[in-house]
Amino acid sequence: MILSLDKVLVFSIVGKVIMIQPQTCLNVADNSGARKLMCIRVLGTSNPSYASIGDIIIGVVKDATPNMIVKRSDVVRAVIVRTKKTLRRKDGMSIRFDDNAVVIINQDNNPRGTRVFGPIARELRDHNFAKIISLAPEVV
Repeated sequence: MILSLDKVLVFSIVGKVIMIQPQTCLNVADNSGARKLMCIRVLGTSNPSYASIGDIIIGVVKDATPNMIVKRSDVVRAVIVRTKKTLRRKDGMSIRFDDNAVVIINQDNNPRGTRVFGPIARELRDHNFAKIISLAPEVV
């Protein structure tokens, strides 16, 4: 559903905040070796595919630290942990982060890195990412 309010477009897909789509560049919030990641596919959706916090994406590593687990141009799975788009919770609270960030995960949905940097959203708990929540320094 698309609403137009005085030249401001508001996008909504059944209460889901639209933020991440294919070709979106994201920061990597763990120590797996990747620094920047570009989304190439959102898992579990059809076209047009959009993702928000807690969704799993497929991405390609655009920038990486040398001599680490993840190399440049690797295709990896990642979960979105922060978005710049304002997230409205059911209790009326609004949360907005400074950047779009992901944590790289393996096929079992466990993080490939051993540390997570920066705050993450509490909504990851609803998507069964308990390991990422335990590694994060702050859960907002």
